[in-house]
Amino acid sequence: MLQEKALAILKSGQNVFLTGSAGTGKTYVLNQYIEFLKERKITVAITASTGIAATHMNGMTIHSWAGIGVKEHLTNGNLVSMKSKKYLKDHLEKVKVLIIDEISMLHKNQLNLVDTVLKYFKNNTEPFGGIQVVLCGDFFQLPPIGNQGELSRDKFAFMSEAWVNAKLSICYLTKQFRQSDNDLNEILNEIRTGEISSPSYMKLKNAANNNLTDKEPTKLYTHNYDVDTINSEHLATLNSLPKKYNANTKGNPKLIETLKNSVLASEKLELKIGAKVMFVKNNNEKGYVNGSLGNVIGFNDKGFPSIKLLTGKTITTEKEEWSINDDSGKTLATYNQIPLRLAWAITVHKCQGMTLDSAEIDLSKTFERGQGYVALSRLKNIENLKLIGLNEMALKVDNLAAKADIRFQELSSNIDEKLTFEELDILATTFIRDNGGLLDKKEIEKNKKKLKEKTTKKDTTYGTTLAYLKQKKSIERIAEERGLSVGTIASHLIKICKDYPKEDLSFYKPKLGIMRKVEKAYNNQPKGKPISLKVIFEELDRKVDYEDIKLAIAFISKN
Repeated sequence: MLQEKALAILKSGQNVFLTGSAGTGKTYVLNQYIEFLKERKITVAITASTGIAATHMNGMTIHSWAGIGVKEHLTNGNLVSMKSKKYLKDHLEKVKVLIIDEISMLHKNQLNLVDTVLKYFKNNTEPFGGIQVVLCGDFFQLPPIGNQGELSRDKFAFMSEAWVNAKLSICYLTKQFRQSDNDLNEILNEIRTGEISSPSYMKLKNAANNNLTDKEPTKLYTHNYDVDTINSEHLATLNSLPKKYNANTKGNPKLIETLKNSVLASEKLELKIGAKVMFVKNNNEKGYVNGSLGNVIGFNDKGFPSIKLLTGKTITTEKEEWSINDDSGKTLATYNQIPLRLAWAITVHKCQGMTLDSAEIDLSKTFERGQGYVALSRLKNIENLKLIGLNEMALKVDNLAAKADIRFQELSSNIDEKLTFEELDILATTFIRDNGGLLDKKEIEKNKKKLKEKTTKKDTTYGTTLAYLKQKKSIERIAEERGLSVGTIASHLIKICKDYPKEDLSFYKPKLGIMRKVEKAYNNQPKGKPISLKVIFEELDRKVDYEDIKLAIAFISKN
């Protein structure tokens, strides 16, 4: 099935399983659909089975979103308790469409729990409480983590009652965008069938002799220990002075921990001139994507690294933001860090979702079916692969996944032939109307403009405030000229002090007496919890106003 048809089926409101081999553009189609829904004001929840996948989608894990955490079953008491939590009640009752990416790594019991939660919160016995559910992934990739001794049929999501009852329309994407019709694509297809031909096996073995144009290609290993050792050893050999970057976080402590465990940019990053690095975020505007490789060639006057990509282009990067948002777009937690990681080596697990220009891969310690397929499918062609190790497990895929995949292809072909674009357009209009979405073209265009302005404003508003602060204008004057409140500008200063620690903004620092009072109250706040301005205000007997408290916190948190 082509992307255009899959997107039309998604728009029609049917429950969908979007699949296809690595590099067929599953995430692209999902993002197109998410944009379509947002433009029509239909509430969509963007989730994934793992934190790493969730950050690729700017979403959150399905476990956090549905409130199931690590639970293996839910009692009625659990459900009652969950419904008393406002943050869960708000988004679970409002959601119209649920997207779960990387469904291959979600245990079938967890999908059943999501189904149970939605039925309860929606007070609707239909599958997933009657909302549209979109599951996306490829069961040849990494499988769910299960209990010891569990078989594939005990773990895979497609074996769950929720999956069967949802009557999913299968959209199996077939056009390859990462690999063209080359040797590597043929090998990957053979791995999917479970039958590697002798010529293909020899091509993989001979890849050990490939001379890569990149003198220091990214090395992929199956174990963290190998990766950490190689990166540390390489960094230590560089004679240049190190630059260290600490991540800045804000919001719900539990969600911050989720981001810390999920974002590939580590909480403490150390770089040197000459370090091999990889971008771990997409930013097409600045010219890099998740997986772009390069070397640190210097640092600008603010201390941010300049990276020369393998393409020859040089990019000076600053801190980027990863966030977890609720259904209305409100930010619940943020993680700000330079979007880089050392890239002499990375694990196969963490490379899922990336496209690599070249790689040296060691699959000699492969311990799980699917790891070899994930690693090899990161590349565009076999010429850019140096395969230094290969064991028997590396070329194996799960037998149940292979059987299911054949059936998925058949079902996808059937629905592709059965449904026309004209029929799907009619269904899409009905779906939007039934869910209270926008149908009027002028209203849609108006909302699209608002969404674009909101995104642009979020990216530029702090930079604009910083420009005013550099002019040493009063907070009141800046607020007046920007059309914002004094409190908002004071809040901007907190973030700016964290993101631009070398900027001299001491002009805005409150008097020493106020600083001491606020710092004492600030330090009395419970560790690991968000700072409460109200508590500080009350502790200071309401004698220090909120704006001064914010200004003081900006300089306290900067230290």
